Amino acid sequence: MPSSPSVDRLSTPIRARGDIPRRWPNSLAALEVRNYRLFLVAQVLGCTGGWMQRIAQDWMVLQLTGSVAAVGLTVALQFAPFLIFGLFGGVIADRYDKRKIMLITQSLVASCALVLGVLAVTGQVQVWHVYVIAFVLGTVVVIDSPARQVFVSELVGAQHIRNAVSLNSSVFQGAGLIGPAIAGILIGGVGLGWAFMINSVAAGLVVGVIAMIKPAVTQLPTVANRARGQLREGLAYIRRTSEVGWAIGLAGVAGVFAMNMPVVLSAFAEKEFQLGVGGYTTFNSLNAIGALTGALLSAGGHRQLRLRNIVPLLAGLGLLQAVASHLPSAWMFGAVLVMCGLTSLTFLIAANTLVQTTAAPAVRGRVMAVYTLVLMGGQAIGGPLLGWSMDNVGPRTTMLITGSVTAVLATTMMLLMARASRLTLSVGRPRWSDFHLSTVRLGALRFRTVTPASVRDWVPLHIVPRTRRRTA
Repeated sequence: MPSSPSVDRLSTPIRARGDIPRRWPNSLAALEVRNYRLFLVAQVLGCTGGWMQRIAQDWMVLQLTGSVAAVGLTVALQFAPFLIFGLFGGVIADRYDKRKIMLITQSLVASCALVLGVLAVTGQVQVWHVYVIAFVLGTVVVIDSPARQVFVSELVGAQHIRNAVSLNSSVFQGAGLIGPAIAGILIGGVGLGWAFMINSVAAGLVVGVIAMIKPAVTQLPTVANRARGQLREGLAYIRRTSEVGWAIGLAGVAGVFAMNMPVVLSAFAEKEFQLGVGGYTTFNSLNAIGALTGALLSAGGHRQLRLRNIVPLLAGLGLLQAVASHLPSAWMFGAVLVMCGLTSLTFLIAANTLVQTTAAPAVRGRVMAVYTLVLMGGQAIGGPLLGWSMDNVGPRTTMLITGSVTAVLATTMMLLMARASRLTLSVGRPRWSDFHLSTVRLGALRFRTVTPASVRDWVPLHIVPRTRRRTA
């Protein structure tokens, strides 16, 4: 199918207006843009409240039912809307103003959290209430997610998109340290309901911050006119662009087998180590520590991303999960969780950045909707299956199987890519020259860190052209 004129005309990445004086180090370069700084504040508020609700929601279901499968069903209901409506979220993101979309979606998030909070505080909550609100929130996120991701590229331009994606992930995982800790204190001190109430307030504040972003100084948005076949056009673009298609396929494998950590961690905390809600929140925080580290390290990467450099990360994540499945003690399990978090976030940032920077602006919303559909929809499929297996087969055996399958599928896809592109595998070790010394500045504080120049320098296994064999 030939590409439409609108896609071809807008296939050049968007650029920032004018030259912005450099006041931030490379690892924080996206913060040069005032509107992005406001957006990041909104992310801090929204993500912290969202993590609190996520922890409280899953623990509430476990307490109401005593079943890990019920937790998996809750995860499935929250992500099922991506399978049903996911593609249309991208069409909406390409067709309408992203800022207005987020104002509406965050208002709905605040309303849902308030309803669940009131039900919990008054003692009227039942498990079906949680199921319904999880599905409604999932439907809201279907529209919010592609609009949010494309809005970032409109704020910062193509030259800062990788850094912005890394900073967004850093905020999300930093909130993953704070949110679960606050939720654990609230659950033990005043009850589950207040975690939802605080998330409602946080989402309301997000609406206020997003309203402060001035559209006049953002990047010119690429809005597609209403026309027939826009969804088909986006899917055809993905089929024509092999790097995007492979990256989305890898995201699907990750979503089904490797990303349902709430189900896994609740089962290990409650059934394997008998640590209760304190252990559950601690496991989530350890996973978030690793993810935050991966996000911060990815923010300093400068080399162009290649698909062959990110596939080994998914295979490595599967192997780490397989190893963690049979560790005998909680502290050993927690230590590997840090590595799992680092690897998973590095993979997700690399895949997300690759898709966003490769996709043409005219179809970027639809492409990101497919990416999100596959990643989140995979969790909708994997969540209940994982929960059922945890209850009937056991947490350790289930995690061993899913980790092994992730590693095998990622390796298989890597070999298929190599064959299709006439590439070969190369095994080596990182050189010191592949690392660089960078400065991270946070207010008056400065930190000197040694980081890899790119994701490629993290892993010993690479795919390289047959005509140029080399080791990393």
